Amino acid sequence: MEDTRSVASLMDSTSSKIQQLQKAFAELESQRAVTLNLKWKELEEHFHGLERSLKRRFHELEDQEKEYETKTRKAQELLEKKKAAVEAKEKVSLERLQKKRDAAVFAINSALVKYNNPPPISITSVEDSPNKAFAADGTDENPDGTVQEAEISPEVKAYPQLLKLCGDMDSAGLHKFVSDNRKNLASLKEEIPAAFKAAANPASLVLDSLEGFYPVEAPNGDGKKDGNLLGMRRTCIMLMECLSVLLSGLDSNSLAVVLSEDVKQRAKSIAEGWSPLLGSLEMDACNGNSLEAHAFLQLLASFDIVSGFEEDGILKLIPMVSRRRQAAELCRSLGLSEKMPGVIEVLLKSGKQIDAVNLAFAFELTEQFPPVELLKSYLTDARRSTSQGGPGNASPAVQASDEFNERELTGLKAVAKCVEEHNLEEQYPVEPLQKRILQLEKAKAEKKRATEPTKPQTKRPRGAQPRVTDNHNNNNNNNKTGYGRVIPERYPQYVYDNRQFLNGPIMAAQAPPPPPPQTYTFSPAAAHGNFYGNCYQYQPPPPPYFH
Repeated sequence: MEDTRSVASLMDSTSSKIQQLQKAFAELESQRAVTLNLKWKELEEHFHGLERSLKRRFHELEDQEKEYETKTRKAQELLEKKKAAVEAKEKVSLERLQKKRDAAVFAINSALVKYNNPPPISITSVEDSPNKAFAADGTDENPDGTVQEAEISPEVKAYPQLLKLCGDMDSAGLHKFVSDNRKNLASLKEEIPAAFKAAANPASLVLDSLEGFYPVEAPNGDGKKDGNLLGMRRTCIMLMECLSVLLSGLDSNSLAVVLSEDVKQRAKSIAEGWSPLLGSLEMDACNGNSLEAHAFLQLLASFDIVSGFEEDGILKLIPMVSRRRQAAELCRSLGLSEKMPGVIEVLLKSGKQIDAVNLAFAFELTEQFPPVELLKSYLTDARRSTSQGGPGNASPAVQASDEFNERELTGLKAVAKCVEEHNLEEQYPVEPLQKRILQLEKAKAEKKRATEPTKPQTKRPRGAQPRVTDNHNNNNNNNKTGYGRVIPERYPQYVYDNRQFLNGPIMAAQAPPPPPPQTYTFSPAAAHGNFYGNCYQYQPPPPPYFH
């Protein structure tokens, strides 16, 4: 500011300087010996031009300085607002994290209380009874080397039937029990690992339950059309997962007893039988949700037989199960954590950015694979995809438009769900996505209503209508229309005729008396009396009056 003021003061003193210069020039001209070609008017005009140019430039610099100060002030205000918003969100995140931490601590304490109250069950290895892997701590060894089994009391409270099924090694009954209680699948998953402790050999029980995973009559058939087969396959996967939960809590000695070499060899034989059947699966057709590939990979992980199969073949199956929620944990169990960048690259090339984002978060690879960019590219691909139109009565252009909108709607919903699951609202707001979803759903509903055939509605006639009743003797049963006899209304309509009104004293005085009414004779068969069906008396009109 000081520099600006000094420049302004110097510019204001320009006029006085010019006047001094004029005086000096006049004095010089008076003392010159020869005539100078330069005139004072030219010098004065030149200096005034310089003065105007300097002032114009000075004002431009002042305007630029003010504009810069305004922008700087706005940037500082925006920075303060963002800083306050970040601090508020950080506070909310900390509170949410604290709540989740408290909930997790409470859940852990509850689980500890639940599973520590019953007497613990240990797994012992004995020579004379290798199949009796699970025995209570109070077992006594007899002099002959056998183990006398103590009472088994696993931590099964809601479904005690599981104890009997596992104790009897009844795999078929276990399948039926899970199928009958599929609505309570969450509680079943919690109690089945404890119920496995009642089995003589839980690993063999799980292997027995895999029988029929591929039907003998049609091993390559399409299982997606058979609801019973789908349910059975899901139960097999769940039982293998529960076995993994049980094995994760055992020490090395107990684990070696349960997963013996015989059990591993049997599991490997089953996996070798399934492996050729997986060759017919296609990654695009599976859509990342293949039960067959999931069961095969879970079999390898649960029975620790991954080393017996090629890693490349296993990696090819991961994209077929990438959409399943157990995909990340399954990859860890198979020892594929270091191979996940390559798997994510394969998913991106096949257009499965949503699955790639989920795996990137699960394995902390978000810096290498930015989630927001992947979600935006997925949405862009969904909007660009077109269709050639399918068969039907509609034109190919209309069908392509419908399929395009449906594809975009599905992509928008998937992106919005992924953003909410991974808390990416700050980097990728979901409000525009929700608005577009509502717009597409509204257009879809309106188009559906427009294409539906309209049902004809019968209009009720206006005015009094005759009532429809059935005869007392039900003689109209043969009437195909189903309508009964039609009788007049209670209040009949007025019958207008052209007779003159001859009543009253005035008309009676002006007109002569009418002739006597004519009498009519009716045959007895046609005579019905002078009454309507509603008991109103019938009066025949008088004959016209002749003047």
